[in-house]
Amino acid sequence: MKESRIKKSRITLIFACGIPAVILAAFFIFTGARAVQFSKITQAPAPQVIEYTQIKNPLLKPLPYTMPDLGIKTGAESAILIDVSNGSIIWEKAADRQIPPASMTKLFAMYVVEQEVSAGRLRYDDVIPLPPECWACNMPPHSSLMFLGKGQIVTLEELLLGLSICSGNDAAYALAYTVCGSMEGFVDRMNQAAADVGLTHTHFVESSGYSELNTTTAREMAAFCRKYLLEHPDSLRRFHSVASFTYPKEKNMAPGDRYGAQDWSGGLPEHITMGITQQNTNPLLGKLDGCDGLKTGYIDESGYNLALTVMRQGTRFLSVTMKGPGSNTKEGQEGRVKDGTKIMETAFSIFRDYNLDSIDEKYFVKVYGSKTKALNLVPASKENSICVPFITGESIAENLQNVKITVNMPPYLQGQIIAGHEYGQIKITLGDYLLQTIPLVADRSTEKAGVITCLADVIIK
Repeated sequence: MKESRIKKSRITLIFACGIPAVILAAFFIFTGARAVQFSKITQAPAPQVIEYTQIKNPLLKPLPYTMPDLGIKTGAESAILIDVSNGSIIWEKAADRQIPPASMTKLFAMYVVEQEVSAGRLRYDDVIPLPPECWACNMPPHSSLMFLGKGQIVTLEELLLGLSICSGNDAAYALAYTVCGSMEGFVDRMNQAAADVGLTHTHFVESSGYSELNTTTAREMAAFCRKYLLEHPDSLRRFHSVASFTYPKEKNMAPGDRYGAQDWSGGLPEHITMGITQQNTNPLLGKLDGCDGLKTGYIDESGYNLALTVMRQGTRFLSVTMKGPGSNTKEGQEGRVKDGTKIMETAFSIFRDYNLDSIDEKYFVKVYGSKTKALNLVPASKENSICVPFITGESIAENLQNVKITVNMPPYLQGQIIAGHEYGQIKITLGDYLLQTIPLVADRSTEKAGVITCLADVIIK
C-alpha cells in the first residue's frame, strides 16, 4: 500500500505544451487547386507553463503554421490578405506603410452610421435634411458625387447607397451633419471607432477621404474591415454589392422642382433635377466570382486603393491594396482588377476554412487532493474556424475531410491548480501535419487539501 501511495504521489498532471513548428519544404503550383507540400513535423522543446488569462484575440493574427512564399506579385505598393472568419494574415506586402485611405475612409463613416441604426437612434427610412455643406455644388473640385441638391427628399438608406456605390463626398458630408451636427463631431466618432480597436496609425480629419491628411495602413484598414463585416454583415448585400445607383429620382425632387434634363454648362446648380446613373466604383463586382464588396479610394497622394472581399463555399477572404499604379482612372481600375484577381484566385486555390464548432467551450475534469473537487478546462482562445492549406487528397474538399481534432487532457488533476495555466491541449492535424495547438487552461484556482482529504482521495482513485 505504501509503495502504491508513493507511486501515485509522483503522478505529474500539469502538462507543458510544446509549440509545434511546421516546416515547409516546397510549394507546387498546379492548374486549378494548388497542393502545398509540407515537411514532417518537428517538435520544439517544451516551454515553461504560460499564463493565458490575459491573452485576448486580436482582430488580426499570423497563421498558426508557416507557409512558403505564395508567389503573389502586385502593382500596389502596399497590400495584405486576411481570412475574415478567423483574422489570419495569409500574405502581406509593406502592410504597415502609412498611406491616405482616400475614399476607403467612407467605410468608417458607414460604420458609425450603422452603429446608430443598430442602437435605434436612426432608421434606414428616415428622411434626412440636407444643409448647404452637403450640396453637390458646394463640394471640392473633382469630388465623387451622388448629386445631392437643395431641398431634395432623401432617406438615410439612399445616402448610404450613394456613399457605397458612387463614393459620394456629398453623401459623406450629409451623414456627418445628420449624426453629429458637424463634421468635427463626426470625425471624432470615426477616430474613436479606430481607437477602440487599437488602430494607432489611422486618423481622420474629414469623412469623405478627400483630404490627404487622412491616414491609415493596409494592415489597420484590413483589421477594421473585418470588424465592420463581422458586426454588420448585411451591409454587403444592402449596400456594397449593389451594381448601380440612379439619383436623384423623381421622388427625390424638392417641392416645386420639375424632374428632367438640365443645362450644367455653367456648373452644378443648387437644385439638381436630372437623374444620374452611376456604376459601383468597385471594378471586380460581376467580374470576379464571389466578389460582393467592399470599397475603392483614390486621391493623387494615395494612388488607387481597394478594400476587396470575396466569398466562395463558406470561406471569405479580404484584401487591401494601396498605392496602386495608374496615370488615369482606366489604368487605375485595370491595376485594381489585376491585383485583386491575382490575390483572391491564389487564396482560393490554396486555402479553405474548416469550422471548429465541434470544439467544446469547456471540458470537465475531477481534482484530487484539493479543496475543490472538480473544475473545467477551457480553450485559451475560442476559434470559429481555421484556415486550412491544401496538403492532402485529390481536391480541396477531400483535403478538408482529412482534418482531425484531438483533445489531449489528463483523466484527473491533483493538488493546487492555478487558473489560466495550461493542463491540456487541443491539436488540429491534417494527415501527418500539425496545423494548430490550442492550450486548455484551468477556469479557476484550487487549494491543496489537508492530509486527511489527500489520503481519502488516494484511496478513492
